[in-house]
Amino acid sequence: VQLQASGGGLVQAGGSLTLSCAASGSVFSVSRMGWYRQAPGKQRELVAVITSGGVATYVDSVKGRFTISRDNAKNTVWLQMNSLKPEDTAVYYCNADVGTSLNSGNYNYWGQGTQVTVSS
Repeated sequence: VQLQASGGGLVQAGGSLTLSCAASGSVFSVSRMGWYRQAPGKQRELVAVITSGGVATYVDSVKGRFTISRDNAKNTVWLQMNSLKPEDTAVYYCNADVGTSLNSGNYNYWGQGTQVTVSS
């Protein structure tokens, strides 16, 4: 199973970016999908998570600015980031709980990370 993330880049404060992440390989089912981020010198933190039923949860610092969504048929999750701030600068990681067969449990996977830099 691989999680391929894309969409990072450099943007000015107040701008927008959309990250995407697709799960591929031996994917039978995907339950929880989410985005984490890690800024230099800081611990990795949860940004947003969405269940297979579409229930989303956000860290307080991004509420009202970021939107997480997913397409279950494509095993893909997006993170629409608006009104970006310099403090949003970090490496963003995709994360997902994936089942590889009908009878398997879910295993947790990480994407490779994509850099988001917001200039002031």
